[in-house]
Amino acid sequence: MMTAPALSVAALAVARGGIVVLHGLDFALSPGEALVLHGPNGIGKTSLLRTLAGLAPPAAGRIDAAPDSLAYAGHLDGMKGTLTVAENLRFWARAYGAAGIDGALAAMDLRPLADRPAGGLSAGQKRRLGLARLLVTGRPVWLLDEPTVSLDAASLALLAAVLGAHLRQGGSVLAASHADLGLAGARAFDLAPFRAGGAAAGRFGEAFA
Repeated sequence: MMTAPALSVAALAVARGGIVVLHGLDFALSPGEALVLHGPNGIGKTSLLRTLAGLAPPAAGRIDAAPDSLAYAGHLDGMKGTLTVAENLRFWARAYGAAGIDGALAAMDLRPLADRPAGGLSAGQKRRLGLARLLVTGRPVWLLDEPTVSLDAASLALLAAVLGAHLRQGGSVLAASHADLGLAGARAFDLAPFRAGGAAAGRFGEAFA
């Protein structure tokens, strides 16, 4: 019996600032599978991920995923600077109904920082905290926007281990990344054929991925 996709899109069009930047997208993501979005800056990778996460409406087409199955980690790390690392994770664990935060702290090597206010963390530490948040969501499909930004080599290894474990447990990963995520067997998905508007679309919001 075939396994149903964890996420699928059909004839999807994505807009940014009211202008369609991608159209005609068709792909599916299976449990245990990683898909890495490729394309130059400005093509619409972030806009696609935000649309899939429900933060922006699709311009056209269909998105199919189980309710409450998607977790998004974007450019902002989603933390409160006045709360400690542990308090931030407990906040998100309560929001998602997770049992605890110990596994997330250990996975991203945050135990030594558990009592430190998040506002005082370095950029790399903040990114590790933002990624640890995924582990307390309990959601199987992770949408990642440039997750390697600000991470050093040791932190990149932690991320690769976390993503690998998630896939082995039947989770799925859809990521926009210019860096190697260290995931054997990950599929590449080039967004260039789905670009809308030609050069004008590329110039619009060229600072966005």
